[in-house]
Amino acid sequence: MSQRRAEAPPVEEEEDITKMEIEEEVEAPMINAGEERKKRAKEMKSSEMRAWVSWTLVLAVFLAFPPFQRERVEEMGFGEIFRIDRMRVDPTLTLALWRRWDAEAAAFVLPWGHMIPSLEDVSRITGLRIYGRAVSGFTYPCYQSLAERLLGLPVGHRSSLVPRVALQESLGLYEVGKNARESEDEYLERLVQVSQRELASEPGAQADLDLRRFLIFFLGRLLFATRGDTVHCRFQPLLEDLGEVGGYAWGAAFLAHQFDSLGASERQTSTSGFFPFLQVWAYLHLPALGRGDLTRPGLVPIARRWDSRRDSRNLGDHLERLQEAIDSYPYLDVVWQLYLGESDKGQPWLVPARPYFGRSVWLHALNLVLPLHLFLCQRSLGLRQSAVEFPTRDRFRRPGRSFRGLHDTTDWHEWAKEQIQNWESRGKAVKSTATTDDAYLQAYALKYGGKVYKSARHQDKEAAQRQAAELAQLAGAVLRAEEAQRHLEEQERDLRLTTEHVMYLQGQRDQLQGERDQLQGEI
Repeated sequence: MSQRRAEAPPVEEEEDITKMEIEEEVEAPMINAGEERKKRAKEMKSSEMRAWVSWTLVLAVFLAFPPFQRERVEEMGFGEIFRIDRMRVDPTLTLALWRRWDAEAAAFVLPWGHMIPSLEDVSRITGLRIYGRAVSGFTYPCYQSLAERLLGLPVGHRSSLVPRVALQESLGLYEVGKNARESEDEYLERLVQVSQRELASEPGAQADLDLRRFLIFFLGRLLFATRGDTVHCRFQPLLEDLGEVGGYAWGAAFLAHQFDSLGASERQTSTSGFFPFLQVWAYLHLPALGRGDLTRPGLVPIARRWDSRRDSRNLGDHLERLQEAIDSYPYLDVVWQLYLGESDKGQPWLVPARPYFGRSVWLHALNLVLPLHLFLCQRSLGLRQSAVEFPTRDRFRRPGRSFRGLHDTTDWHEWAKEQIQNWESRGKAVKSTATTDDAYLQAYALKYGGKVYKSARHQDKEAAQRQAAELAQLAGAVLRAEEAQRHLEEQERDLRLTTEHVMYLQGQRDQLQGERDQLQGEI
């Protein structure tokens, strides 16, 4: 399976970012490690605050909408996001996972094998719709006229960006700074009240304008957030007909965006996208890390159940400890099948989503066309892991982030026709004929070597691969021992049930014997 991808049309902001990164690379040797850690910690704290504030502002507008507008957002499939409590950002966890991401395989590379966020994870954790039409269509070199017509906001000449402040103010968010003595609830309530003054109270053209502005704000600043202080218009063409918005698989597009963000430069420090998804995904798979608290069990979607733990330690030291914890994480504590005990109660979106579970498929978010290589983590589906051929990225000509100028109009239905058809046919079901995980683990260890096994990191390549192979054999032995233990437990349970049944029958026989003796005595 190959990977096919193109980037968003370049804009002035991206050019500035590229220049900034180049300057940082030049200056990096002049900065000692301590200063670099402090700088990164400051950037992470800033990005954490920006992500939290964006969520608060989007939620405030949703709550300020009159009931008929909120119903429209619900019908589009976005309502569950706004029932999730505002979770604290855990940038250390995000960065630790980020450093484990393999962009070629589009998967996390961990000591026990690949792990991949799936469409079922998106559906159960966020409640977003993963079914429907692919989020695809046209991208343009300039969205100025389209944005001005559909949003009623001024956009720069030959630009694809809406100024964030102008967009916020069009939704009634003029004073968005949090006062020193305000609680989080008081802050949100004040934002709701000021936003209500600007929003249409009855259906009509103004209400449609409000809704499009909200959707572009929600998509650009929360669900598909990127670095920078502006909002991209690339999804605007899909919002022209508001009645069609709910027919798109926004959850699948969200997963493509997550993959793209994880594959970004390691110098990036901001948290992109709806950050609770990846955090809760890690809480569920790696509970022994102790990063989250299950404070509201039973709520759906699953992100509503969790809070992230507060940690005031230095980011650099904290990150190093967390990476050590992942390196030495007990294999038997990894949770592969997350939803075995989960019911579908209160989650009507799961019924149409099920046909997309357990399938390798291409994901679409307009100019992002990325594969979900679910076959790399068959254990998450209750299967033995086959020794598969690890995917490698196709090399093909595509525009990059540093491209200067404007792209041509692109019809993604034509450019990615094969991948669109793949989505419409729901990809390929994951199957396995393997009887053990050993062959996969050995192939995995030989491919990644010291990248995932800490003890092999500072050795030469041959030694690292040799030790990685030995560790893979050990992991296979541990997994077989675990399977044997489960088998013994099942036998023990069966024996206990059989014994209880025999005792019950013995009691019944004794009772019948007593009744017979009593009748014989009476005769």
